[in-house]
Amino acid sequence: MSNILTGIVTSTKMENTVVVNVVRKYRHLRYHKVITRHKRCHAHYENMSIKVGDQVKIEECRPIAKTVRHQVIEQLKTNV
Repeated sequence: MSNILTGIVTSTKMENTVVVNVVRKYRHLRYHKVITRHKRCHAHYENMSIKVGDQVKIEECRPIAKTVRHQVIEQLKTNV
């Protein structure tokens, strides 16, 4: 089973690659405070019109390039 993540596109300057900011929240074990962590993933896409601010769903795949380890499954919301 592959890991599926949801995030917001922050850059589309590369060819067939987008940078997706994935946010996850978790509760601290001792202090019970909600902590937010960000991770930037490079994802491969083809034949989609993705713009900065769009929400996309990505999944892990084989290494496509040096930094590209994910691919875009679908576009959830578009930035109007």
